[in-house]
Amino acid sequence: MAREQPASYIAHMSRIFFSRLLLLTLALWLLLPGAPAQTLPRANAWVLLGPEGGDARNLAYDPRDPSRVFLGTSSGVLYLSSDSGAAWTRFAHLGAGNDYVLDNIAVDPTDSNVIYVAAWSIENNGGDLFRSRDGGRTWQALPGMHGRSIRAFALAPSDHRVLVAGALDGVFRSDDAGETWRQISPPHHAEIKNIESLALDPRTPDIVYAGTWHLPWKTTDGGRTWHSIKQGVIDDSDVFSIIIDSHQPSVVYMSACSGIYRSENSGELFRKIQGMPFSARRTRVLQQDPQNAGVVYAGTTEGLWKTVDAGKTWRRMTAPNLIVNDVLVDPRRPAHLLLATDRSGMLASNDGAQTVFASNHGFAHRQVSAVVADRKDANTIYAGVVNDKEFGGVFVSRDAGAHWSQLNAGLAGHDIFTLAQADAGALIAGTNNGVFLLDGKPARWKPINLVLTEKVTSVVSRAAHSKKKRVTTRREWIRSELRGRVAQLAVAGHRWFAATSAGIFTSLDQGHSWHGGPVIGMHNFVSIDALGDLVAAATPNRVLLSQNGGINWSAATLPPFVTAVYGVALTPSAVWPATREGALHSGDNGATWDHVVVGIPARNLVSVHYDPVRQRLLGAATSGEVFVSRDAGKTWSRASDAAWDIRRVAVAGERLLGITAFSGIVAQPEDAAQSSRTAVPTGNLP
Repeated sequence: MAREQPASYIAHMSRIFFSRLLLLTLALWLLLPGAPAQTLPRANAWVLLGPEGGDARNLAYDPRDPSRVFLGTSSGVLYLSSDSGAAWTRFAHLGAGNDYVLDNIAVDPTDSNVIYVAAWSIENNGGDLFRSRDGGRTWQALPGMHGRSIRAFALAPSDHRVLVAGALDGVFRSDDAGETWRQISPPHHAEIKNIESLALDPRTPDIVYAGTWHLPWKTTDGGRTWHSIKQGVIDDSDVFSIIIDSHQPSVVYMSACSGIYRSENSGELFRKIQGMPFSARRTRVLQQDPQNAGVVYAGTTEGLWKTVDAGKTWRRMTAPNLIVNDVLVDPRRPAHLLLATDRSGMLASNDGAQTVFASNHGFAHRQVSAVVADRKDANTIYAGVVNDKEFGGVFVSRDAGAHWSQLNAGLAGHDIFTLAQADAGALIAGTNNGVFLLDGKPARWKPINLVLTEKVTSVVSRAAHSKKKRVTTRREWIRSELRGRVAQLAVAGHRWFAATSAGIFTSLDQGHSWHGGPVIGMHNFVSIDALGDLVAAATPNRVLLSQNGGINWSAATLPPFVTAVYGVALTPSAVWPATREGALHSGDNGATWDHVVVGIPARNLVSVHYDPVRQRLLGAATSGEVFVSRDAGKTWSRASDAAWDIRRVAVAGERLLGITAFSGIVAQPEDAAQSSRTAVPTGNLP
């Protein structure tokens, strides 16, 4: 059976594709410069607005204080709740970039200051095991496990200094709280590799169960010998989770892609548990009620399931479209549960999963791709997201980001790449499947993808009893649909422009029809901006300009050192491409270019945005920093320290809004926004 990655892994890989394809907004996150693990947030950091929710991977509580709960994500960010999951704060960022999946967290039961977090890279087969000895203020990547893709991790219940880690290349053990490590599985073993799950007997650390991408194994002597425990298990099963009954260690539960199994003789013989539909067989996690051994929860790719009779019967407790990555049972109040899910973020229950509710306050792990503030009311903010399917689409906040509601009726789960607002107030969305317009009350999105292409044919005819030929011209409109990715929309009065994977399209009738296609032989456009009759568009390596509203185009000759273009912005008389080599500026419609390096990075500027109200330029770099120019780009200064991985900047009233790589929207602190007020310059821009 082929290895099937969890849904969050697939979503994350689609993020990589999206970044490489658009080279816009979230571009170059794969190439982020190295940075040590850091505790977050820092002083004067921007504040998280949301939309809350998204992908959550792993949960762990502090055994000495179960109200302290840690939450791992798939972008290297660790969250903390101090009130049993009611509210969350961003706690630490682990790793150099955004590629670490934090699937295993453990807190030393004798010392709450000692925290372990295991990570594996979404980009390659690397990873790390991080340890903090001061409650998370500082972190160390343990040298003995550096570079290993750690998919499973456990502290021995009988000895807190014994750690066991499962990686792609085998099982490893430390007897001194992570200072030194040794491999306890046979090196280069044909089967004991690709470790996905671990469980340690509560009586001794020498009994270890290891689930692989192909069946389970066990050692009873600390790894000196191993034997297969596949009896009763369907061959070629990925073993996602193993749990041992703490009251009766001979009882072992195991979940695999082929279903859930139970053993009553320490894994020597498994029997498949019946009562759960075959379609729900991919069970990501099993958790047992610590006070009632008969109660077991199964987090699956089709919702949360529960048994109260040790697996004889099962009942689905949530909607089937919920993907559950982890389950935490409160040891003090077992009826209180926390669920880490794909796309829905954190869910909670106070009645043993009879009812569940969102518990995402302070937690946002969404890939926001677009944000726009309403033209008439800056407190109304719209956000578009990708990869969240029916849990995503467009979100709206009418109180400056304090609360959000989903606005996705009619979008059919499409990814939102760009948002724009027409002069009359209509909201337009560019998706992975064309353009949509928000219409009617109740608000519902409708596709506006009619493309009209004029076809001109010549008809030759001859009048009766005449030798002369008559040539007439016949015009007709060929109807088709605008499909594929719409990377960016721009509105300039009655002209709407769309930069798409099929070229540039223009609408002169508010989206009722479009015309266009490839321009100068180019079709993969990632950015477009319009200001009056001047229109600028970008492909991943070219900039095109039109001086007559998109009727005629010319390709600008960029400096030869430019290797990638991420976006383009217009000021009243200048063109600003954002490139891998930093910011470029042309005041003569692309005839000549200046490389702007004063106060702004000379490399990896991923976006430029022009604020016409305050006549300022805003830029964002792959470092996550935000830069502002108030003199038409002659000089730049860094905005207040964001402490977030910001990739694009927008304006909402007095505040700047930052689109982060994976943590939704953040806002400039109110005090910084107030201090940034400046008089509007009266001179002409270059």
